[in-house]
Amino acid sequence: MNISISPEDILIRAQDTPNPYAVKFIVNHALKDVGKATFHVPEECRDLPLVEALLNIKGVKQVYLFENTVTITQDGSVSNDDLKDCVIAVLKTRLPVHNPVFQTDEERTQEQIPTTQGQKEHEDPFLNAVEEVLNRTIRPGLQSDGGDIEIISYKNDEIRILYQGACGGCPSSMMGTLDAIQNILRHELDKPDLYVVPI
Repeated sequence: MNISISPEDILIRAQDTPNPYAVKFIVNHALKDVGKATFHVPEECRDLPLVEALLNIKGVKQVYLFENTVTITQDGSVSNDDLKDCVIAVLKTRLPVHNPVFQTDEERTQEQIPTTQGQKEHEDPFLNAVEEVLNRTIRPGLQSDGGDIEIISYKNDEIRILYQGACGGCPSSMMGTLDAIQNILRHELDKPDLYVVPI
């Protein structure tokens, strides 16, 4: 818990993302110490009052936490300016009781071991090579825009990925970004028949 933090100690910067329905907030305190987490409904986060309060803001449909950032995706029913005001108010009041070392249900049951960068360690060496390429080339840009990608599966030269944070539902992630990811992986891994498919 961050009980020693007072609202005056909390600095927040709101940043627009390429997704017109997502806003990234950078905070001067940790929100998720290790890994990342995505929440869609308040029932997923009953022990996380900060996340629950964010999901209860009108129009919010996703909360994505990574290090000292939170990306809020909304349904278009509110203006981003109003959303920013509400999110900042919640962060200022709930951050003092937030526990940044929390684990999601998936993290608690996951057999895969996170690396120092919070990415999965796979049994398949090829997928570890994919993660290395993504960490070096793609993830820094996605993370700076409040998003990320997760590898879900690999079979028959097809990698299935899940867009996270601001990347979920973003028009550019489904077109230009997907092509870039596929082309970089084909080139770096010398797999010209590799396909990347979002789920």
